[in-house]
Amino acid sequence: METNRQAKIARLIQKELSEIFRLQTAKTHGVMITVSTVNVTADLSIARAYISVFPSDKGPEMIESINKSAQTVRYELAQRVRHQLRKTPALQFYLDDSLDYIDNIDKLLGK
Repeated sequence: METNRQAKIARLIQKELSEIFRLQTAKTHGVMITVSTVNVTADLSIARAYISVFPSDKGPEMIESINKSAQTVRYELAQRVRHQLRKTPALQFYLDDSLDYIDNIDKLLGK
């Protein structure tokens, strides 16, 4: 069960990560990255961010690239939330393929 504090921190991290990735969109050569959800552990030490990538065929390579630069992203996030959080949680990025799943279900139902 997520506490009110965890939910607030998750929303803050989601908003700031979205802004960080929006500013880096020029470097990704036409790949759009969206932070769909963020879950924070009870001790606030780890934040799991679920990333949606368009076009979806570039998803695995983008997640791999983001995970390689996770420390840099964490530093940028820490600079943005330094007045709200004392300690910035460690970031873990996962591919959110729920849109692909929905698209697949729609195709199957269309047959």
